Amino acid sequence: MQKEASKGEKTLLSSLLLSAPGPLVTGYAVLNSYSATQLADFLRRTTELGVIFISWLVYRLVRRGDVDVAGKDRLERSANLSVGGAMCFSGLAMLYVALHSFSRYSEKGNVIPGLIIAFLGLVTNTWFSFRYQAMNREKHDAILSVQAKLYRAKSFVDCCVVASLTAVAFAPMHPATRHIDAVGSIVVAFYLVWNGVTTIRNTPRG
Repeated sequence: MQKEASKGEKTLLSSLLLSAPGPLVTGYAVLNSYSATQLADFLRRTTELGVIFISWLVYRLVRRGDVDVAGKDRLERSANLSVGGAMCFSGLAMLYVALHSFSRYSEKGNVIPGLIIAFLGLVTNTWFSFRYQAMNREKHDAILSVQAKLYRAKSFVDCCVVASLTAVAFAPMHPATRHIDAVGSIVVAFYLVWNGVTTIRNTPRG
């Protein structure tokens, strides 16, 4: 039991540390471009970093026995609701930026830094998605189960961001690029909101 808890805590800490540079690098990339997808991606990564920290902290407190049973249920519920809320917020932010970009489109700046970060995120988040799923299959855990769902959503988002920024990088003024950039954000937005609402609805009420 202690070994499994330690493995879960280390995995959460690893995902937290690897996610930490994302908002900084993506924020810098946003300053060098006007991509709707990239701005939305920055908002998403910043929000997700916060909820990953909350999940790690709650998991650490619960597995170390620092809270009673009632406190454990309350903390796990709060952590899972924060993940669902973060996905909804990220999705709505992406939707707003995407719809706004339809009416105001101009040549993009340098999106290569953002493209590199999105590709590395795709690889990393896909690995964590499988990692959390495997750990949750070994022994079900409320926090790890929601983290598996979060990272599955993150992987899908990164895949869409990579596709969109690739189009922007290699054909910035092609007529289709405007729609690829905005539509990519819209697809991701609805996917995130759907996952967020599902996570919130499936979280047991106190």
